[in-house]
Amino acid sequence: MTTVNKRRDEQNQLAAALTKGPAEVLDFLLPLWVGSQLGASAAEVGALTAVETAVSFVVRPVAGALADRLDRARLAAFGAVLYGLSFAGYAVTPSIGPAFGAAVLGGAGGALFWVALRARVGEGLGGDDKAFAKLFAAEGGGTAIAFVAAMSLVSKIDYRGVFWLGAAACVVAAGVLLAPSPGVRSRGSAGPKFSQLGKRMRPMLALVVVTAMAEAGVALLLLMHLQRGHGLQLGQIAAVFLPGFLVYSFLPDYLHGVVRRLGRTRVLSIAMVCSAVFAASLSFAPNPYVIAGMWILSAAAFAATIPVEQAIIAEAAGTSLGRAMGIYESASLLGATIGTFVAGQLYGTGGGWQAACFGAAGLLLVTALVVRPAVRKVAVAEFPAAVEPVPEPEPVRERPGRKQDVGHWAVHVGLFAAGQVALYVAGHSWPVLALAGELTGNQLWNSSGHWLTDVSRIWCFVFVIDTVWTWGAWLFRRR
Repeated sequence: MTTVNKRRDEQNQLAAALTKGPAEVLDFLLPLWVGSQLGASAAEVGALTAVETAVSFVVRPVAGALADRLDRARLAAFGAVLYGLSFAGYAVTPSIGPAFGAAVLGGAGGALFWVALRARVGEGLGGDDKAFAKLFAAEGGGTAIAFVAAMSLVSKIDYRGVFWLGAAACVVAAGVLLAPSPGVRSRGSAGPKFSQLGKRMRPMLALVVVTAMAEAGVALLLLMHLQRGHGLQLGQIAAVFLPGFLVYSFLPDYLHGVVRRLGRTRVLSIAMVCSAVFAASLSFAPNPYVIAGMWILSAAAFAATIPVEQAIIAEAAGTSLGRAMGIYESASLLGATIGTFVAGQLYGTGGGWQAACFGAAGLLLVTALVVRPAVRKVAVAEFPAAVEPVPEPEPVRERPGRKQDVGHWAVHVGLFAAGQVALYVAGHSWPVLALAGELTGNQLWNSSGHWLTDVSRIWCFVFVIDTVWTWGAWLFRRR
């Protein structure tokens, strides 16, 4: 990878992290906030969400056409600014009425930002077949950091203060994209029309819809079941979701190595089967701790699937990356909308939680069977960037990827140490409290009485799994 491409990738990833995290936090907090502090009814909350979804759905094809005609970095920066104005609108609105204006800005800004940014990332696939895996990891890292920050600060600065921080993050993301960088700024060219692209990519778009349905539906099921079935509060629910977001941040890079070895169709099929197993298993989870563990496994499957789908769409697009990403984002939004609606309806029926989980599992199993013909119809390479699997090197040689994996683990060690130090200062570092004997036997493995201590404990478990995975793989490859 050239220095120019590396610089562009860093800009894309930082902008994605700065924007994705606040957006996910907003989706999590907004229904709770407008209901509890603005006095909105359930119908008004639903209408507010529907307005943003509808605007985003309408604007995404327009954003795709613009991304094939205008400078993509500037278009994405403009979308980030609109995103920031949406956050600011929520922060200052006195009632539910003006909040609809903020929802319109958020829908338009999100469409412009993500379509243009993903098209910009797609340009780099020729030089780095991990471009979308890296982008997905950046989004996951930004989400994890944003959730920790929001849940820590919401009691001190209120919801409106959190929204102001989201606005600031979006403005910084716009500045990152507008910062001078070497090389020529990206601009698309006229290519196939939407109808032509849609017809060509129809099989893959169907897979994108199903994946988005499953991810959004399972996430909503978790949220409702933790709140209604187990009576958890805001911080406790966030603590259950956080390990999955951490998986999003560090696992895609490893999983892309699996894609290089097994091929795209096998990885997509395996990931969807695993997602189905996890979705069905969730219905039997006895407590939030088991649910958190199952969500980690489900997140790992989605971390394998989504970057592969994005890369396939980008390769199939040819010169129309903007339009292709506009169609992709529309399909993803359509799937998420259907998934959340159906999950909510199923959860409210007599079968409830179990029926919704088994419904998602059945859909994923059926989809896993049609992955191979769908990818073949799109006519893209089975292996990323048309690179066939590389034969195993001699046992005495050290593969460069191993050093890279260990280097990533070293970064995780630094983040873990820094995070635990911060938690220790706050009095909620689980390993410190455990070694000091301040936790009872039950508190060591179950709720400790404070959600930050629970986050610290889960983070320790994830770090141990990461360590075993990294060094176990290293030893296995040496043998």
